[in-house]
Amino acid sequence: MEHGEKQITVIDEQGNEQLCEVLFTFESEEFGKSYVLYYPIGAEEDDDEDIEIHASSFNPSEDGQDGELQPIETEEEWDLIEEMLNTFLDEQEEE
Repeated sequence: MEHGEKQITVIDEQGNEQLCEVLFTFESEEFGKSYVLYYPIGAEEDDDEDIEIHASSFNPSEDGQDGELQPIETEEEWDLIEEMLNTFLDEQEEE
């Protein structure tokens, strides 16, 4: 996982590779981690179905190269992510 990448490959619970589009990434000093929000490519955008947005944390390595995606473990982190997502979506609507 590199900063600036627009697509990532995520392995789901069944072990299938899923190509995902990166929505945005951000860093949290509070938790000392970076977060990525993404959604599966090819998830058809039906009007009556919201795209399922996923989030993971990652720690970029020293040289800024690949960081392993980690699951998000705390309510506090989810709250932060939700807040960032809502801000991001609000900004999108304004453009």
